[in-house]
Amino acid sequence: MRIARFSIDGNVAFGAVEGDGGDPAGLVLDIIRGIPYTDFELSGTKVPLSKVRLLPPVLPNKVVAIGRNYAEHAAELGNEVPEVPVAFFKPTTSVIGSGDAIEYPSFSNDVHYEAELAVVIGRLCREVPRERVKDVIFGYTCANDVTARDTQKTEKQWARAKGFDTSCPLGPWVETELDPSDLTIQCTVNGEQRQLGRTSEMVRSIEDLIVHITEAMTLLPGDVILTGTPAGVGPLSVGDEVAVSIEGIGTLTNRVIKRG
Repeated sequence: MRIARFSIDGNVAFGAVEGDGGDPAGLVLDIIRGIPYTDFELSGTKVPLSKVRLLPPVLPNKVVAIGRNYAEHAAELGNEVPEVPVAFFKPTTSVIGSGDAIEYPSFSNDVHYEAELAVVIGRLCREVPRERVKDVIFGYTCANDVTARDTQKTEKQWARAKGFDTSCPLGPWVETELDPSDLTIQCTVNGEQRQLGRTSEMVRSIEDLIVHITEAMTLLPGDVILTGTPAGVGPLSVGDEVAVSIEGIGTLTNRVIKRG
């Protein structure tokens, strides 16, 4: 099931996306009663997707991102694959939805796209054993780990480089029924392909990452894990339209604008 979060007439709701994902004009939302992390019902009240504004599909308490989880991407930036996963945070203020603008930060001259598969957590969990990982996953969505590359190189901590406002586009919705083990990930800029990879190329699996993260911290419903990006990252400019597409999920699209 595809579950979207949206606003209409000033109200925010969740809805199940119905229709052919290849034709957005034919998609409708069946409004959900309640919140999707618990048992819920479809109301039967349907609205066309074209009549609503898509919001970030979740409002995470935290976004835990993993760096250098694709060997070719680590190599293209002159890095080795780390012995243990490299985790960092992106704040909730960095999260935007599909169709929202990425604001080019004033402190950077080299902002990059990074297409990623995002895992959405569905229940409170800590110290998750490997055999229970699937039980804590709500679903999957597309992500763009937008990065101020020059700032990342000059500052030891990545908080500003990867945590600036609008640096974490998520969407367009969460797909709850998906095998994430071997999906195509693609990024285009102004319609030109820049990244093309598969989730099977991850150095560490989703199971590995969730076990590793929850050894240290509690994850809450709606929290998001970014699983790393394939090779092919590169710069964005003001005016660019960047799109992240993941097989079985859909396409996350954002335009880059000048901040302020």
